[in-house]
Amino acid sequence: MSLAMTTAEREAFLAGVHVGVLAVADSGRAPLAVPVWYSYEPGGLVSVITGRSSRKAARIEVEQRISVCAQTETAPYQYVSVEGPVVQVDASVEPAERQAVAYRYLGQQVGDLYLAATEADAAESVVVRMRPERWLTVDYHKQFG
Repeated sequence: MSLAMTTAEREAFLAGVHVGVLAVADSGRAPLAVPVWYSYEPGGLVSVITGRSSRKAARIEVEQRISVCAQTETAPYQYVSVEGPVVQVDASVEPAERQAVAYRYLGQQVGDLYLAATEADAAESVVVRMRPERWLTVDYHKQFG
C-alpha cells in the first residue's frame, strides 16, 4: 500500500492552512529551517513573505532554491514537502496579498489587528516565490484512516 498522495491530494493539502517549515542551504552550517506562513494554489507557486534583511532572505538570494514542508499535528499524520527554484522575489508586498496571508492564518478580526501592529514592517518585506519541482508526501490516513 502506497502512503504517497496523488497529485490532486498533495496540491489540496499544500493549499490548506498549515504553518510551513522553510529550509534553505546555509554554507558551512546545517540548512536554515524556520517556520513560515505561506500561500499556495494548486498548480501555482509557493509564496512566502519575509523581511528583506532577514537571514532567510539573504540565504535565499544566494541559493535561489528552497523547500517548504507542511504537516498535520495529529495522528494519523500527513505531510507534504516541496522543493524548487526561486523564480521571483518581489521587492515589495502588495497590501492585498499581505492581508490575504494574515486572514488565512488568523482570520479577519485578529488578522486586522496583526496587520495594524506590523504595518511598519511591511515596507521592509519581500515576497519569495518558488516553483514546485520535487514533491515528497505521506498520508498515514491511507493506512490507519
